[in-house]
Amino acid sequence: MTPAATAHPANTQHMSWIGKSEAWLDSKGKGAWIAAMVLGFVFFWPVGLALLFYMIWSKDMFKKSRSHGCGRSRRMHMMSTSGNSAFDSYRDETLRRLEDEQRSFEDFLQRLREAKDKAEFDDFMDERAKAAADPKETEDA
Repeated sequence: MTPAATAHPANTQHMSWIGKSEAWLDSKGKGAWIAAMVLGFVFFWPVGLALLFYMIWSKDMFKKSRSHGCGRSRRMHMMSTSGNSAFDSYRDETLRRLEDEQRSFEDFLQRLREAKDKAEFDDFMDERAKAAADPKETEDA
């Protein structure tokens, strides 16, 4: 899969039908590739599998799309001044507060994971100690 910007459907005169198909799917975007793969699995599974392997092999399916760039430019636009200093101050304070809350929540989740891991490890060690202290019960069972 080549990026849609480099695909030239007008220059498909000397291409094979596979090359023409690839150029056509590239012009339609990732959704067309995924739809073709799903349809390939539905109608004849080796075709869907071949398309899946091709998409993985070409690595274009895993590159960031242009939509991620739009989010970045939108964020940069939001960081520019609106002309109203009260609103800009409010917006900056709200964004800072939300970032702090996100950081606090991520820290909480990390502590929660560590506590769960410690509890599971302690349970394992307790079971192991019981098994070592009482070898007759494990042999009788």
